[in-house]
Amino acid sequence: MNRSLPILLLAAVALASCARHEPPVETARPAMLARVALGATGATSVFAGEVKARHESDLGFRIGGKLVSRPVDVGARVAKGAVLARLDASDVALQAQAARAAVAAATTEHDYAKAEFERYANLHRMGFVSASALDQKRNLMNANAAKLEQAGAQLAVAGNQAGYATLVADRDGVVTAVGAEPGQVVAAGPLVARLAREDEREVAIAVPENRLEELTSAKRLAVALWARPDHVYAAKVREVAPAVDAATRTFAVRVTIEAPDAAVRQGMTANVVLQGEVGAASALVPSAAITHLADGRPAVFVYDPATGRVDLRAVKLGAFREDGTLVDAGLADGEWIVAAGAHKLVAGQLVRPWDAAGAPAPATAASGAPRG
Repeated sequence: MNRSLPILLLAAVALASCARHEPPVETARPAMLARVALGATGATSVFAGEVKARHESDLGFRIGGKLVSRPVDVGARVAKGAVLARLDASDVALQAQAARAAVAAATTEHDYAKAEFERYANLHRMGFVSASALDQKRNLMNANAAKLEQAGAQLAVAGNQAGYATLVADRDGVVTAVGAEPGQVVAAGPLVARLAREDEREVAIAVPENRLEELTSAKRLAVALWARPDHVYAAKVREVAPAVDAATRTFAVRVTIEAPDAAVRQGMTANVVLQGEVGAASALVPSAAITHLADGRPAVFVYDPATGRVDLRAVKLGAFREDGTLVDAGLADGEWIVAAGAHKLVAGQLVRPWDAAGAPAPATAASGAPRG
């Protein structure tokens, strides 16, 4: 056995242990940042909703029949008295004709009974007929007068029925829905056309039960259309549902737009903005910036420009809003926080900052230096 082999192995191990190992260079993780601005947003809240007409009516026929025409479609603007739909009026026309014939027959019978009574009245004065016979003629005349009145009322009903075969608009407005097509047999009552007035516009929103007080105590309300976000309309709450919806646990609220113009069209999406008291110590941060400590307390990663690293700091949360989350305590004005991807970071990690607004955030040479 070669005794020099173990000696060579020990020498190699010794030389390897003496070699100098350079520490690996720490890679900075990209991080989107947002700057903290205390009191800049106040107590503004946003609720998304849909523009609706305050007055909207479901119009239907008062009689049943076959629909022969419907000259309007969804979106049609109509004036009061405009024809919306027509039924086949053959049957109601025949009923009206029969009612007129009944009136003519009742008129003839009444005229004959009246003439008979007058003749018997003359004969009674001359003593040729008894008072009993005169009373019979009087009763017959009165009965025929009642029959004539009944026939007249039936003629009026038949005339109304004939008029009900045509559905007309009861006010100026726009057709927002239709419920029947020509050729369809419809019953009395169901929707044929929905008519909405255009003089008043509202935004229908759903408010969670824990934010109803926030709505009622708001100092100002405004409405902004998604299609026209640069224009703001003054608004006010008109109606709050008396009970919460059992499924969604929200209150249905109607917000009236005080001075709508032609750009506010029914069905458009709109934001209702609530402006309350300004919170000087609160800051609005992106909801994705919120993470948690090991004990479950909410926290955010705060970026230190001097070292280029992030530190996990506990914060006190306020209200959760559609445009972010309010932080009531734990942050200072002007600080930078991680706006997204907080769940992928650890305390003390080196990051390469990027402003959430799209521009590079202030960075220092420390942001690219190795750690330690």
